[in-house]
Amino acid sequence: MGRTEQSIFEQFPYWRTAITQAAPSPANAAPAAEIMVFVGCGTSYNLALSLAALANASGRAAIGVPGGEWTSDARRYWPRPEKAHVVALSRSGETTETVAAAKASRAIGARVTAITVERESVIAAHCDQLLVTKTHPVEGIVMTVSSSLMLLMGLRLLGYTVQESLIDTAQNLLDGLDARLPALIADRSHFVYLGGGALYGVALEGALKLMEMSQIFTQGFHPLEYRHGPISLVDDRTVAVMLYSPERKGAEAKLVAELQEKGARVIGLGGPGDAAFDVPCDPALIGLACLPALQLLGERAAQAHNIDTVAPRHLTKVVTLA
Repeated sequence: MGRTEQSIFEQFPYWRTAITQAAPSPANAAPAAEIMVFVGCGTSYNLALSLAALANASGRAAIGVPGGEWTSDARRYWPRPEKAHVVALSRSGETTETVAAAKASRAIGARVTAITVERESVIAAHCDQLLVTKTHPVEGIVMTVSSSLMLLMGLRLLGYTVQESLIDTAQNLLDGLDARLPALIADRSHFVYLGGGALYGVALEGALKLMEMSQIFTQGFHPLEYRHGPISLVDDRTVAVMLYSPERKGAEAKLVAELQEKGARVIGLGGPGDAAFDVPCDPALIGLACLPALQLLGERAAQAHNIDTVAPRHLTKVVTLA
């Protein structure tokens, strides 16, 4: 078992530790804030999009913004950035754009919460509240355990309850998908990830994982947007991963049927597909429950192409800009 695969399968004790840590101060601890702004880069930006959607669902105005965009022109995203509660996500705590976003936000008087797995990091020194937990020591360049943990900590910041029973849900989904993966991905060279609402960021993250790990052409979309042009690429080389939203399952199932008619093989997480898997949990936690399975899908696709995910092409563990 390689290091990436090991980190995926062995992540759940780290979830348990994060779940049992003292709950963070609630997101509304910044009473002057007009909006929550979740910032990050790469995987962290995908998580930011998911958390922003979940914040809105819980009654807090929120947006997700790439770290570099918020640093360079925050007012393009919110006219009063000094009134924002900025939540900066960075695995290393050293990502140049995210650290700059945290520093710039504090400089104008905004409250900053940092979410990371590195207690001794630059971002930890430039925030008003630090959320940190330990990650698996073998995790390499590709974010696996740490992405799950940062999403988990973000959920708790928003006041969502993450119970230990979610670990069983995620573990069962991981094992169940793994048993089916060889047949599902055999001879497929085009992958599409579909998810709406808070699951859109998770769909993008699944696509990013597979792209990083396997170097296969991969896309991520809101489900019903997929009909508006991108569906033209679907054929018998396509695998579609549908992250079902419970409130839109009927419409999403109709789309899945269309994709199957056009030759796609569909993995249904929470609904119908060529391989269908239940995700029995609070709808707000579906994305977190699915993350390990999506990580493993990328790893298995890479293994099928004899690609070592410990050192993916062109990538480094920490992105810093001069």
